[in-house]
Amino acid sequence: MPYDTHLADRVRARLLPLDGYSERKMFGGICFMLHGHMTCGIVHDRLIVRVGPDKYAEALQLPHAQVFDFTGRPMTGLVQIERAGTTEDCALEKWLQRGIDFTRTLPPKSPKAGMPWGRSPR
Repeated sequence: MPYDTHLADRVRARLLPLDGYSERKMFGGICFMLHGHMTCGIVHDRLIVRVGPDKYAEALQLPHAQVFDFTGRPMTGLVQIERAGTTEDCALEKWLQRGIDFTRTLPPKSPKAGMPWGRSPR
């Protein structure tokens, strides 16, 4: 299993109602986007959250958060959350809200041909 499908379903249920929602395969897992910007994703059993550069250091101080080092270099602005940090709905919601809050500070991207920002089929 390339990513935790149960966690993906929980994330999808929270983000699907939001305007500009889409998803796609990325990082060997799945990426959830709002208006074309990555909000969060799942790689194996870990939630990846885009908190942005201003909230990055603060997010790393929270329980279960770690540097997201996918390419051999830490990706500033993205943190990975251990499975234990997403088992409770309340904890998952807080992490997702951090990603939503950052993504909403970005201007919407123009959709590419064949990739409208809206509901993506699973």
